[in-house]
Amino acid sequence: MASSESLLPVTSQQDPLSDSGSDSIPETRRRRPNTVYLAIFSGFLLISLYVTVIVTHSGSARNSDANHETSAVSRARLAGVSEKNNERISGLSDDRKTEAFAWNNTMLSWQRTAFHFQPEKNWMNDPNGPLYYKGWYHFFYQYNPNAAVWGDIVWGHAVSKDLIHWLYLPLAMVPDQWYDANGVWTGSATFLDDGSIVMLYTGSTDKFVQVQNLAYPEDPKDPLLLKWTKYSGNPVLVPPPGIGAKDFRDPTTAWKTSAGKWRITIGSKINRTGISIVYDTTDFKTYEQLDTLLHQVPNTGMWECIDFYPVSKTKANGLDTSVNGPDVKHVIKASMDDTRIDHYAIGTYSDSKGTWVPDNPKIDVGISTGLRYDYGKFYASKTFYDQHKKRRILWGWIGESDSESSDVQKGWSSVQGIPRTVVLDTKTGKNLVQWPVKETESLRLTSKKFHMKVGPGTVVPVEVGPAAQLDIEAEFKIKKDDLEVIFGEDSLEADEEFSCETSKGSTVRGALGPFGFSVLADQSLSEQTPVYFYVTKGKDSKLKTFFCTDTSRSTKANDVVKPVYGSFVPVLKGEKLTMRILVDHSIVEGFGQGGRTCITSRVYPTKAIYGATKLFLFNNAIDATITASFRVWQMNNAFIRPYSADDST
Repeated sequence: MASSESLLPVTSQQDPLSDSGSDSIPETRRRRPNTVYLAIFSGFLLISLYVTVIVTHSGSARNSDANHETSAVSRARLAGVSEKNNERISGLSDDRKTEAFAWNNTMLSWQRTAFHFQPEKNWMNDPNGPLYYKGWYHFFYQYNPNAAVWGDIVWGHAVSKDLIHWLYLPLAMVPDQWYDANGVWTGSATFLDDGSIVMLYTGSTDKFVQVQNLAYPEDPKDPLLLKWTKYSGNPVLVPPPGIGAKDFRDPTTAWKTSAGKWRITIGSKINRTGISIVYDTTDFKTYEQLDTLLHQVPNTGMWECIDFYPVSKTKANGLDTSVNGPDVKHVIKASMDDTRIDHYAIGTYSDSKGTWVPDNPKIDVGISTGLRYDYGKFYASKTFYDQHKKRRILWGWIGESDSESSDVQKGWSSVQGIPRTVVLDTKTGKNLVQWPVKETESLRLTSKKFHMKVGPGTVVPVEVGPAAQLDIEAEFKIKKDDLEVIFGEDSLEADEEFSCETSKGSTVRGALGPFGFSVLADQSLSEQTPVYFYVTKGKDSKLKTFFCTDTSRSTKANDVVKPVYGSFVPVLKGEKLTMRILVDHSIVEGFGQGGRTCITSRVYPTKAIYGATKLFLFNNAIDATITASFRVWQMNNAFIRPYSADDST
């Protein structure tokens, strides 16, 4: 394999963040100590940790090369990161003698997506530091340039004019220093007042200590931001007293305080309590740790990839991260390392205290009944404010649901979800709504409109030709007479216990569902992935609607995790039931009720591939007739490829 040395960032002597050019190790001060003794004690502990981190690196990142001889799995666990775990693969976890499915190259080649971002080859995970700069959207991502499994983590880099058609660039940052010798991990970008950029990222040291590091563009005039300089005084933050060496990662984008300082938060845990630690800074080199935490929730485990940002209570546009005021709510999102689920909550932020309080503690961050960005395969997400179009954009890592051996065979692993806009749902005031960025529609080719009335227990083929790359927008109405009969005579028992995940999928029939579309299906429906609504009657005799995706019959392969995903979706009085589905080979993204509930699935058909891929409309309700009005677009490829000089024009 070709050497990556030519892609290493140049260490510059210039420092755009300081007039003094001092290269001294930064000092971390804790603000407002409770007692003089506590301050002295904490100071000694912190100094000791600095000495441990700096001295034990043995003077050279080369000394850590021996670690690279061990497997990616063992290094991931040693570093405090959970790699892909085959124990969850259904069929193999219960019977060790079961042979893996015999994938062939035809099947595996078909799985590669057409318009979702993914590298040319190898492993990818968390989105890093997305931003818009001098006419280009920049996307950085966790990447292993050497294999289709986790390990040797660097920052991949791509640019786009529209968030859809991406161009690969050389690696942005690689582990070439002792403080990131075991990985250049997740980080975030911040625009300073003068328009310049700073990037904070987590490095895993040669002793597997998680520290925070500073980098900035070598040439701010370069719109492609090809080369990055690491601050000579790195690390700028190390785990504070009481925090584990492997429990301190993923700094957020910074926001301005009323005192004119910059503020960030970093994820961690104390025992089983997930926490977000808060720091203030004026120069991104020296930091003051606040006495208070931004937030904490017991029994949620390690919080990683924390995100914190404002949303407008009155407008549908995004807000810069520093915006605050009476018409603003704030969102905290944390990725739960224990469950691999992204949870968010909406609440009120106190600038003076540096704390945040949820509107509803019953659905706080990380609680099992709390809100999620996505109820399917979606993790380590990150937002950024797009100042070009005044919107907040959400990225999310879509991992695999097949076996690791299959990833190695096909030569790549993971994709990124379609970028989504994120706003507060002003109609409910209680949740966010997410929607694919408008630019996704540039991929739409030919389309067909349909208006169908579907009786109970009916499956109807939808003639759209090949159905591997589709954009579907649909609305559904339940026949009014059916509703009156069902509810007027109390013939439907109240169902407060329904759950997509425990319902055994779309084959279980109820009076008012399930109904929706079967995507990535073959002609005989031996393989299919239903995306559907299920409507129940609550004890108050009101409708309660669920939005679900059933992958249990998505493939004949036995070495694939095939759950039923989904959740309750709010439907307000007078609203029709609506859904949008993006289908792209091995990924299905569903958006219920304008994006109030979202579900992303990875699916791996063995028969429903290439021209054999079909689309069906179904109504599996027992009593109700459904009217579906929908439009289906064939979707073009995004033609993601390496950047060339011609692209600059």
